[in-house]
Amino acid sequence: MITSNAQTSFLSTNTLVSTLTADKWMGFLRNKDLDTYQHCLRVAILAKKVATDFRLAPHVADNLIIGCFLHDLGKMMIPNDVLLLKESLDYKQWFLVRMHPQLGAELLEHLPNLDKEIIEVVRYHHERWDGNGYPDGLSREQIPFLARICAIIDAFDCMITNRPYRDAMSIEEAMKELISNSGTQFDSRLVPPILNCLQKR
Repeated sequence: MITSNAQTSFLSTNTLVSTLTADKWMGFLRNKDLDTYQHCLRVAILAKKVATDFRLAPHVADNLIIGCFLHDLGKMMIPNDVLLLKESLDYKQWFLVRMHPQLGAELLEHLPNLDKEIIEVVRYHHERWDGNGYPDGLSREQIPFLARICAIIDAFDCMITNRPYRDAMSIEEAMKELISNSGTQFDSRLVPPILNCLQKR
């Protein structure tokens, strides 16, 4: 089980994000939905590996890791009866869940001097390469680079994790799914190098 010590290590990479406010927000999310919180930690851990493989500049790597850790922050604003539902969502429930990237970004925008790359990861991690994502329907290079990376890592962890309404995929199945959605959901130039990194996990 991933412990809350990991939260401290991710937040401490940025002096602003290590404030009591951000720590408290993620604590709220942990108390509200432990599964989502642990998913955020796993995505951040994978992001650190990708950042190392990609040899990102230190401040860019920090922004990717922190953004991935906070990417589902907005889910703490989603009603419990929707967020914790153990079955498939109906249209209205899905509409509410789709608001979480925007809600999370709006929360972070209230923190002064927070690097905008972190907020972009949170807001745009559900945008799609073909323009059919949300919340803003961005496409291709309109989607910030770090958000495109987060989208791939986020999807991978979701696929290999058990859900109340479906069993987890194998790592091999999840990788095939990433490849099959390359160029539509995901940036086809990023999928192969990220897959190479994930194979080392």
